[in-house]
Amino acid sequence: MKELILSNIHKKLGAKMVPFANYKMPIQYKSGVNEEHNTVRNSVGLFDVSHMGEIFISGERSLEYLQYISSNDVGLLSPGKVQYSYLPNENGGIVDDFLLYMISKNYYLMVINGSNIEKDLNWINKYNIYDCKVENESDNYSLFAIQGPKSISLLQQLTDTNLSDIKYYNFKIGSINHIDNIIISRTGYTGEVGFEIYVKNVDAINLWNSLFETSIELKPIGLAARDTLRLEKGYCLYGNDINEETSPIEAGLGWITKFNNIFINCKNLEIEKKTGVERKLVGIELIEKGIARKDYIIEDENENEIGLITSGTMSPTLKIAIAMAYINVAHTKLGTEVFVNIRNKKIKANIVSIPFVK
Repeated sequence: MKELILSNIHKKLGAKMVPFANYKMPIQYKSGVNEEHNTVRNSVGLFDVSHMGEIFISGERSLEYLQYISSNDVGLLSPGKVQYSYLPNENGGIVDDFLLYMISKNYYLMVINGSNIEKDLNWINKYNIYDCKVENESDNYSLFAIQGPKSISLLQQLTDTNLSDIKYYNFKIGSINHIDNIIISRTGYTGEVGFEIYVKNVDAINLWNSLFETSIELKPIGLAARDTLRLEKGYCLYGNDINEETSPIEAGLGWITKFNNIFINCKNLEIEKKTGVERKLVGIELIEKGIARKDYIIEDENENEIGLITSGTMSPTLKIAIAMAYINVAHTKLGTEVFVNIRNKKIKANIVSIPFVK
């Protein structure tokens, strides 16, 4: 089990550390999940998500290579832009979802899920017939996410980079508190205004400490609140809502599945998109008391099994239980009443639109 560069700092801040993606990660701090969640929604919070993987890809045929292994149209990128995409497998499922950064011509950064680093590397190297250079720099980078309405005001006190000029899914390479060559990315997993900051490990502690020295109060936020925040916005979590077996079309990822280029399994996915799917990922709100957890069964009024919960929680913002689930298409109309089987009790729920928090 690996230790984060900031592991001792997290412990001093009262973090509860748990195993996650081969690291000991802070799941929550002393204030608790709900307060951390609300801090991000209303002010600004700081996540250490350094378990994520950073893979640099370069070479004269790097565009051609990335077009083949990823679902989105990499040709739409230009230096300074970011793209959400996934690695399709040969069986209709998803190897991983990721962010792709175009740093310069023929030079890209692929940011992948920490628990999938070895698997993803094996996969992309398997298809590297384009003589590209694939460099795993995951152990050399730390990644911090500054998220919340006050994130721009806080971070602007530490950098000369005009943060207001960085549009959503764009980035700049600049300095923060005199630390150079930091990737400042206008992205995040919370649905709030925010940035993800990539910094070399040697500068990580200095950067983290400097973020707490501005005139705006900043609080550390753990993985538990990260999960409730992303779920309120309907963002998929790999391993829960998408995996090797789930179809990206079922998961609502058709918008990042572009068929103007040849990529792995594209013909089958195009047929699936045209002919339709038997189930799809939808939002659920519980009407009665209870919390729908992963793998809970969903039934219709006649107790027929019609779906399965993939992610669920009590929404700190809405004060109601919410979940995402794959459900047979015939039962996915908004407002449809379904029943979640919670410890052999049928808990009434409704199909609702995603995101849960607008």
